[in-house]
Amino acid sequence: MKQLSALVLCLLFAAGAAQASSSRFCDREHDLTAAEQDRLLRFAAVLREELAATEESVALVSRSGLDLSRFNIRYSHAALAWRSDQGLWAARQLYYACDEGHPRIYDQGLAGFAMGTDSPKIGYLSIVRLPPQAVLALRPALLDTSRALHLLAARYSANAYAYSLRYQNCNQWLAEMLAAGWGDLADGVDLRERAQRWLREADYAPQPVNVGSRWWMLASYFVPLVHLDDHPDEDRAALKLHVSLPATLEDFVRARFSQSERVELCHDEQQIVIHRGWTPIAAGCKPADGDQVISLRD
Repeated sequence: MKQLSALVLCLLFAAGAAQASSSRFCDREHDLTAAEQDRLLRFAAVLREELAATEESVALVSRSGLDLSRFNIRYSHAALAWRSDQGLWAARQLYYACDEGHPRIYDQGLAGFAMGTDSPKIGYLSIVRLPPQAVLALRPALLDTSRALHLLAARYSANAYAYSLRYQNCNQWLAEMLAAGWGDLADGVDLRERAQRWLREADYAPQPVNVGSRWWMLASYFVPLVHLDDHPDEDRAALKLHVSLPATLEDFVRARFSQSERVELCHDEQQIVIHRGWTPIAAGCKPADGDQVISLRD
C-alpha cells in the first residue's frame, strides 16, 4: 500500500535521498517472506500488549524506519497512539501521500505501524506512557479533526526546520500537536504559529543533526522532499540541521512530565527483547540484565 510505504519518508535525510529518488521510495514495495511477515506480526502483538497494559488512552510511539545510523539516529518516525472507546489502538500521524503529492493525517493500525520498517530482519519500537494529566490535556486536541488539520502544513519536507512554518515533517506535526493540547490552544487558521510559539516558550529544543558532509546537503537540489531554504544560514554553514526527531519528542515529554515511563522493544531474526526504562536498548537487539526475551524460534 503506497500510503504505508510513504511513511518511511518521514525523516528522509539527504543521505537516504542521495541513494534513490523520492519516486522510488514512494513506489517501493516490501516483499516479505512468510517468516518475515510472521516475525513482524508477532512484534506488533508485543507492542499491542504493552499499550494494553497502560490504563491511559494516549501514548507516544516511535519506530525505526530508514537506516539513519550514519547520523547516530535510531528512530525516524513518531506517532501518537490512542485507544478508542471500544479498546482498539491506532497510531495517528502525518504521512506523505505520494500519489497526491501532499501530506495527510492518517490513523494506522498497530500492525501496519510496526511493519513500516526498512528492514524486516531487525527493528526497534519505543513507547512512552504518558501520565493522566498529560493525557487529559492532550487527547481532546488529538481527536479534534479541525485542530489536527489546522496543524497540518501544506508543504512537506523530510528535514523540515523545527521553527519554520514553511514546511513540516511528521515529527514536527506531532510536536505542534503536543503544544495544542498541553497549551490548551484554541482552534484557528494560525494554530501552527501559536503552537510553535508555545514550544519555544516551553523550551522545546531539537538537538542539531550533524550532516557531516556538504555532498549530502547537495541532495536538496535534486530530491523534491528534502529542502534547505527553511534552515538558517548559520545552520547550513555549520552542516547542522535542527529537525524534530522522536528522541527530541521523548526528551521533551520526560522533562515536562517526569512520571512518564518508557518501554523499548526490538527484534532480530531470533528474538524480541523488551527493555524498560530511559536507557537505550543495546545496539543489535542484544538483551541486558533485566530485559525480557521472547524467542522467535517457536
